[in-house]
Amino acid sequence: MIVSAALLSAVAVARVITGLLLPRRQDRNAGRLEIFYEIGAFAYSSLCGLLGAEAIYYHLGTGASVLLVANAIGYGAMIAARNAGRPAIAIGQTLLANIPVIVAGLLRRDGTMHFLALSVAMAIPAAMAITLNTFGVLRDSIATAETSRRLAEKMQHLARTDVVTGLLNRAGLNHQLVQRMAQLGSRDKLALFWLDLDRFKEVNDTLGHQVGDRLLAEVASRLTARAPEGACVARFGGDEFIIACEVADRRETETLASGLLEAITRPIRIDDARLEIGSSIGIAILPDDGADLETVMQGADLALYHAKVNGRKQASFFAPSMTRNLVRRKEIESELRLALQRDELSVFFQPIIDLSTGRIRAFEALVRWFHPDKGELRPDEFIPVAEETGAIITLGNWITTQAARCAASWPAEVTVAVNLSPLQIRAPGAALGILNALREARLDPHRLELEITETVLLDQSETTEAFISELADVGVRFALDDFGTGYSSLSYLNKYPFSKIKVDRSFVSGVSAGMKSEAIIRAVSGMASTLGMDVVAEGLETVEQVEAVKAAGCTLGQGFYFSRAMPDYLATMLLAQERQESPRPLRA
Repeated sequence: MIVSAALLSAVAVARVITGLLLPRRQDRNAGRLEIFYEIGAFAYSSLCGLLGAEAIYYHLGTGASVLLVANAIGYGAMIAARNAGRPAIAIGQTLLANIPVIVAGLLRRDGTMHFLALSVAMAIPAAMAITLNTFGVLRDSIATAETSRRLAEKMQHLARTDVVTGLLNRAGLNHQLVQRMAQLGSRDKLALFWLDLDRFKEVNDTLGHQVGDRLLAEVASRLTARAPEGACVARFGGDEFIIACEVADRRETETLASGLLEAITRPIRIDDARLEIGSSIGIAILPDDGADLETVMQGADLALYHAKVNGRKQASFFAPSMTRNLVRRKEIESELRLALQRDELSVFFQPIIDLSTGRIRAFEALVRWFHPDKGELRPDEFIPVAEETGAIITLGNWITTQAARCAASWPAEVTVAVNLSPLQIRAPGAALGILNALREARLDPHRLELEITETVLLDQSETTEAFISELADVGVRFALDDFGTGYSSLSYLNKYPFSKIKVDRSFVSGVSAGMKSEAIIRAVSGMASTLGMDVVAEGLETVEQVEAVKAAGCTLGQGFYFSRAMPDYLATMLLAQERQESPRPLRA
């Protein structure tokens, strides 16, 4: 008895010490801990049962016997629920604690002890049932919790993933960037590339959204393949992508940007369609361009805006001056919408001269903005802003209306030319707006000439073709503006009803003006003469330039040599004065 009690005490102390020390060890192993626990549990259960059996067998006093037997039976019953997570251990402990008591009770020649042994034996199956039922409940609860965890992880993944491309979405990008920021060292640099696809909307409009989605998926695949290992690649929304990665310096960033541009600009084939899509990239670097994530993202956004304004298909690094320019453009954007209501805008007219007679053949309508506080704003300041914000549609219609009203009072042989923005042409009801302007001004459609650039025709849009066809059918004339600066495709001259070609001023007064330019003008003029078109030379500033373009075959001229743009009343006075004077042909 004394030996068993001592062993029980020793095992209890050993289990307490093991439970306190083993979990704190750095090399702890779950399997090793479980083995230690099983040895201690079975040893303690066996000794509890042995002490209960010895108390019965050796006829100890009533109090001691009741204490030791109750301890054995109670431990066996208690452990059935406590260790139900490991049914084998729980059932083993129950049997080891109770079987010695049963055996000792049966060995006594006492009916009471026999009844005790029978009662304990009948309690063992009940304890085992408790163990197994509890284990089943625990197992189901754990399985349910695991299913819920996996479902939560899946929902979280879906919430942070773009469905079309499989990349991170905006929420996923923010989460990844916050984690990446926390891991950056004091000397580490994080480059943020903000990409915007060029002409993606046209793919959606002409080929459908399914092709557009497949295009986005292909771009995402190329970006992922080209991005450095470990980079965050996300679709920020629409046709915009963001890539964030650590870089060593600006040179490495430039190399990465060039690789990303090259990857996107390679032709993409989807079914039978061969798509060529470009991209603009804005780049900002942390901490060079900002100390926090929000500032760096704003910098990359500004740099992207700058890249798009400067002609697209290029990468632009953030510079502090971009912030000032943006503030300036935002001011212009907000004030431009009020300028029409405040009568701050005016239409000026620059004469287009017949080089053979010296008489005015037409006037080009040019918008001017006289701000009450900032003075006169140049068109190259506010026209790009109007195009980016969509205000060019309202502005263009207003210019056409004002120009038509003024031209209605001029001699019938004098026409008026109005520049059209690509955005204005593609706007719903564009042709109807121009027809309404002609109707209100009571101007013959033959006296209106609309100047459009090659960029309008590059897309070969059905909307553009319908616009030109509808107006040409009623007599409106069309001129191809800035000829020679783009593709200069002769197919445009054959396909569309142009009556005039305007040779860009760079061929006349630019740095490249010279013998080659004169040869080009001569070739264009010869072609135009064959097709029955007039050729206008823009940017004429000297008499030598006038004589040169006239000798090259140009029929009309425009520029400061003849006159600057003027208000409508001065244009009217100039026409009246010209009618009173005899024409003086220009020298050949």
